[in-house]
Amino acid sequence: MSVNDERDQLIHQIGEMQRDLGRLLAQNRPRSPLFDSNLTMRQLKVVMLLSFQDSASGQDLAHHLGVGLGTVTGIVDRLVGHGLVTRREDPHDRRIRRVELTPAGRTLTEQITDAGLADFRLLLQHLDTPTLRDLSAIMKKIQAVTTCHTENPA
Repeated sequence: MSVNDERDQLIHQIGEMQRDLGRLLAQNRPRSPLFDSNLTMRQLKVVMLLSFQDSASGQDLAHHLGVGLGTVTGIVDRLVGHGLVTRREDPHDRRIRRVELTPAGRTLTEQITDAGLADFRLLLQHLDTPTLRDLSAIMKKIQAVTTCHTENPA
């Protein structure tokens, strides 16, 4: 087996383990803020996109979702109705309306993120200290690669 074949096999194996772990964590969670939110997938995508930035224009959201501006308008209208986002005028260009999370929207995204993290921390409690040290070192390497990749995409 060549080095490249072994790397590909290991990457595939790690990906499968991560997917299986995610499924197990989702199955064992009695109530999830993700499922309790009653949002459509596109609404959830908008809320999560906005959680990574202060605000976005309708054009930005349309680009990220791969849909037209009319579709984004409907999605945002429903999110405004749920009290999760607001619209405001762009201070630099009054023709542009910015969409941003409300405090309720920010709380929802934090609950979704924190729910998965809490489950993961419970699993980590079962690992011994040397294993946790190794995992921490690996996670730091993954974080460094992620940072380099997002700053300099291929």
